[in-house]
Amino acid sequence: MSRELLITLFGDPFAVMNTIGLVAFALVGSAKAIREEFDLFGITIVGLAMAFAGGATRDLLVMRTPLALQSPVEIALGLLGVALAIGLRVVLAAPDTHPITLVADAIGLAAFATTGAIVATDAGVSAFGVVAIATINAVGGGAFADLLLDRAPFILFEDFYASCAVLGGLTYVVAGTVGIAGSTAAALCAAVTVATRLAAVTYGWELPAAGELEPPGR
Repeated sequence: MSRELLITLFGDPFAVMNTIGLVAFALVGSAKAIREEFDLFGITIVGLAMAFAGGATRDLLVMRTPLALQSPVEIALGLLGVALAIGLRVVLAAPDTHPITLVADAIGLAAFATTGAIVATDAGVSAFGVVAIATINAVGGGAFADLLLDRAPFILFEDFYASCAVLGGLTYVVAGTVGIAGSTAAALCAAVTVATRLAAVTYGWELPAAGELEPPGR
């Protein structure tokens, strides 16, 4: 168990990014559930769903058993994120809107976009597949958590969020095309994703809605 934990925490780029993403997204999902006044069980379920749903979908797309079903370390990392969210609620009135949670969300988005890109590349899918799986890995957990919270997934109608994962996935593909691979490509993917997400939060970036578009001449 201790050896497996060390490999997970300090191993290859995938392991490092996966560790970061699990803790960060479990924290964010739990913070959302806390805001909706879920009980401790509900908070845990939403937190773990946000941490694992995207990765499980990724694994099913490349036809492998989801990592959450293979390693107890994965669940332990998710529970750590849940515990951190509950701890934040003790000291903060609204942990879901606190900068700590917003930054954790950006970091989790970047980490999971990177793990998705790594897994997709190893599976030998096309460049489009790499970007698609990176995006699904990054935003799938949040979308599933929103469904558990009885609301439409926010990535479908507001904020510059999924687009950040798309840009990260594209960065990974371009890096591989020009001969950059491994840890460097992973770092570039994560850096682009987290930088664009934090910029979107800071400056209020949003994609236009169709209702905001006007025909020529008006």
